[in-house]
Amino acid sequence: MSTSPDPRIAEYGTTRIPYRVVRRKRGTLSIEVLPDGTVRAVAPLDTPEHEIRRRLEGRGAWILRQQRELAALPPPLPARRYVSGETHRYLGRQHRLRVLTGEGEGVRVTRGELLVTVRAPGRAEQVLNAWLRAQAGAVLSERMTRCLEQAAPFGIRHDGTFHLRAMRTRWGSCTRAGRLTFNPLLVQAPRDCIDYVLLHELCHTAEFGHSAAYYALLGRLLPDWKARRARLNRLVELTA
Repeated sequence: MSTSPDPRIAEYGTTRIPYRVVRRKRGTLSIEVLPDGTVRAVAPLDTPEHEIRRRLEGRGAWILRQQRELAALPPPLPARRYVSGETHRYLGRQHRLRVLTGEGEGVRVTRGELLVTVRAPGRAEQVLNAWLRAQAGAVLSERMTRCLEQAAPFGIRHDGTFHLRAMRTRWGSCTRAGRLTFNPLLVQAPRDCIDYVLLHELCHTAEFGHSAAYYALLGRLLPDWKARRARLNRLVELTA
């Protein structure tokens, strides 16, 4: 993997868009707008510079829109300390954290609280995150069953298997072979937002890429997908 040392410049109308290039052993070129608003092109090793710039300029409207949306977001939350009194979101609701000391470690949800029992101080983060990841697997499996039933009349078929992986800028991904990967942070979101992400990626199994045909399919399957996406990005902060 190699990264360009200095920002390149793409032009969209009268707007100059600085970007960096990361080259990897891969077959496709992707364009990313990172949380700080910077633009990165992840390209195959042999992609010419002029082709990367052409693709950036072709996505100029999308890039500027993403940067405006990121600029409008509230500032990042302070670093978590995993101590009693903090609030953590689970399935769309804020829960107050209460850290207890005991023999058996685990997490229990009760009356708007996440009760985290640890054997020793300093283990609350590890115990809570392990529980959230396990819950993500269970909740997403349940939602996947429902989403597959919803998607079936639109010709979408999948065996429902998926993987969990922490991702800094993405809620989910789908390969050309139909391998689905989801961010475990999704378990913090409301169920309707989780369904949006699952259906978004399931649509890629029928229409790979973000073509007009893809968005037409997503729109038929989930007419309010834009509202769900906005709510998801407002409620849950992507971190990794």
